[in-house]
Amino acid sequence: MDYYERLGVPRNASPDEIKKAYKKLALKHHPDRGGDHATFAGINEAYDTLKDPNKKQQYDNPQPQFQFNTGNPFQGGMGANFEDIFAQFGFGGQGRRQPKNQDVTVVYTIDFKQVFTGAPISIQYNLPSGRKEFLDAHIPPGVDHGANVRYAGLGDDSISQLPKGNLIVKIKVRPDRNWRRDGNNIYTNKVINIFDLMLGTNLEIITPAERKFSLHIPQGTKPGTTFSISGHGVPDVNTGRQGNVYVKLDTMMPELTEAQLIKIKGIKDGTY
Repeated sequence: MDYYERLGVPRNASPDEIKKAYKKLALKHHPDRGGDHATFAGINEAYDTLKDPNKKQQYDNPQPQFQFNTGNPFQGGMGANFEDIFAQFGFGGQGRRQPKNQDVTVVYTIDFKQVFTGAPISIQYNLPSGRKEFLDAHIPPGVDHGANVRYAGLGDDSISQLPKGNLIVKIKVRPDRNWRRDGNNIYTNKVINIFDLMLGTNLEIITPAERKFSLHIPQGTKPGTTFSISGHGVPDVNTGRQGNVYVKLDTMMPELTEAQLIKIKGIKDGTY
């Protein structure tokens, strides 16, 4: 159960309201008054976090940590990790991780544009223990399709003697029909009239982050030429430094009249 829900107070409750709610519930559920030990322990756990400004801030704003799939089904991501499984049940010698409850994985889908801006995330999910948990956080810019974002302490709590597991948010990114990502660089193809290649022109480029650029195409540019715009690709998830934009030119042949074709042939033959 959510700590606020456990104390019966709203998320914007004042410290005094939290304290009053705790005292009321502690008196009601104290084991010396016939209360349940587990319920009393849960009330104390919730109050211990919400009364402390630092702990409360961390609880209200869980910080994400990033994990990236390696392709090995037994390492990270969605796959099983046998060391974690044994550790959770108290097995394993020196070097094993501290036993804890299981991690919980949920899938969250964002638009390609949100890769550049980051995305708010507000979800409710079920734990193996049967209770519901809530996450209100923000996915930072630069996260990639298939990445796992880990929120510590928001996973399973079935075994009360062990620390809570983690919440793993597996990111899916909806593809963009005009752009593709490779690392922190983004790529697109622009179809251009062959006469614009011959004579030169300017193209308006709008990135997925809605940044607009005027790309100058010099006279005599060859079909298939790729232009780059520095520093306006995807921001690096750790440093914030942006990759580049790459624009490849594809050629479109216009429909020509007979008279136009005769003129072009004359130019080709040197008779026009």
